[in-house]
Amino acid sequence: MSWGTELWDQYDTIATHTQKGIDFCERFTHFLKDRCSIELKYASELKKLVKSYQPKKKEEEEYQQYSWAARFWDVLKELHDLAGQHEVIAENTQGQVLKDVQSLISEMKQQRRKDLQDGAKVQDQLKESLAKLDKSRRNYEKAFKMAEKATDDYRKADADINLSRAEVEKTRNMMMIKNNQCDESKNEYAAQLQQTNQHQRDHYTQQMPSVFQQMQSMEENRINKIKSMVKQIADIERSVVPIINTCIDGMVKASDGISAEEDSKAVIDKYKSGFPIPADIPFEDLSNSSVIDTSNANGTPKNSLDNRKGTVSDKKKNRKDKKGGGGLFGIFTSSKGEESKEDFSDLPPNQQRKALNRKIDEFKKEIARETAEREGMLKMKDVYVNNPALGDPNALEKKIEENAQKIDSLQAEMRKYQGYLANMDAKPSPVGQRRNSLSDDSISQSSTNMEMSQTSLPGQPPVAANEPEVYTDEWPEPPSDEEFEEEGTVEIRKKPDKKAIDDEEDHVGEFEHAEGDFDEEGFPVIGTCRALYIYEAGNEGSVAMTEGEEMFVLEQDQGDGWTRVRKHDNSEGFVPTSYIQCHFYDQDEV
Repeated sequence: MSWGTELWDQYDTIATHTQKGIDFCERFTHFLKDRCSIELKYASELKKLVKSYQPKKKEEEEYQQYSWAARFWDVLKELHDLAGQHEVIAENTQGQVLKDVQSLISEMKQQRRKDLQDGAKVQDQLKESLAKLDKSRRNYEKAFKMAEKATDDYRKADADINLSRAEVEKTRNMMMIKNNQCDESKNEYAAQLQQTNQHQRDHYTQQMPSVFQQMQSMEENRINKIKSMVKQIADIERSVVPIINTCIDGMVKASDGISAEEDSKAVIDKYKSGFPIPADIPFEDLSNSSVIDTSNANGTPKNSLDNRKGTVSDKKKNRKDKKGGGGLFGIFTSSKGEESKEDFSDLPPNQQRKALNRKIDEFKKEIARETAEREGMLKMKDVYVNNPALGDPNALEKKIEENAQKIDSLQAEMRKYQGYLANMDAKPSPVGQRRNSLSDDSISQSSTNMEMSQTSLPGQPPVAANEPEVYTDEWPEPPSDEEFEEEGTVEIRKKPDKKAIDDEEDHVGEFEHAEGDFDEEGFPVIGTCRALYIYEAGNEGSVAMTEGEEMFVLEQDQGDGWTRVRKHDNSEGFVPTSYIQCHFYDQDEV
């Protein structure tokens, strides 16, 4: 069906219809903008919700202690990812569909303006031809009337006997002139009529149908584009559905990871004091002159009642904690008013041992970071020495020296806490309490002391430990089955000549070698990277890579221009940071 043949007389109607099509496209544009605004606002509100309920930095460790809190944190992360998918919908809609609609509107306006101009031009030509025809017809009518009048005048003059022959001849000549003029006007009218009819046929069969066809094509193109855009919107939403389903599956998986038994055990591990249950209170016979001091007869500390009161029903402290609670719904509390002693001796034995272990692990991580930074500076210095154009190697001397002093300070602090832990393990256990080097939290402490006391720096001789090591002369008595189940997996402190057994559950990330000789396989994967250029390994410790190669990031650039990576063939080494594009996992976290 063609508009040119079916709607040959509806030019104005077609012009109005095409304008309505453009108006609809503009309305569709507003719809897309509002839709994107809603998606972005929804994503923003979801992220704001996640941010308001996610744990603070200082609460993250507490969140990891209980499965219900840790899994709720996982749900928040999945919800954050789900919000990101709504942002993807908005961004793709704005970047693809909305731009296409705006481009379509601009093209349609230009095309419609051109078509209307062509149609107006064709119509003006037809009107001009009709005007010429009307003018020639009026001239013909006027000439015909004058010719008739001249003929009548001649007949009258010829019949009048009073007129001379000259006057009659004059009248006859006028009649002939007027008749000739009439014939000329008639011929002009006939020619113009034929020309106008031909123009009119061309107008309604060729010229205007061509204009109508262009407008019809424009309108059909608009409709097809709208159809494609609606489908594109659906495809954009469909593309994020698998990711949204993955987020929902992650929430379900998080719910499956909640375990009441594990949380109950975690409460025991966290709050167990390590003190034995008080024995029966002996009867004091006042009639006996010798009063026996039984305050510590069974090995229970004198303040055991106070401890029990404090750990069970100290209402004042509980009320104080409720006021200052933080974390998820205020469940995690902290007593900022009380400062712990340096050796944590104010804590129960179990808690003191855990606190010391955590402190030592913090020093290990800090020393590892500083040592890695030192290695990077030494490598950079070697590069500067080999190629002075890149920089002055002497400029790094001061930084290397400051780094060495900082590592020495950290090692001294760590040895101090290792001494606290060694002294604690060396103390005799109270009667009725089987505490030896097999207790649940004294895990591989002597091996830890032996590991970190012999730490050496790259390019420096080993640093001797200042603290003496404490070892048992004999192998300790193994725990009973009840104690083994109660206190968890343990590790035996061995003599220096025996191989230490690492507790993989409680001491993940503990150094297994002396500083300066770290196990490269122990570096955690913190992200991924893609090689932007080809790099040929020319220095010791670096690895080659090809353009576009995907690798794992083990250690970030410490300011020396090098990043530690692991390839898929498990080879590790350093590559120039400027040669790769990195994506770190912590960027995806809330």
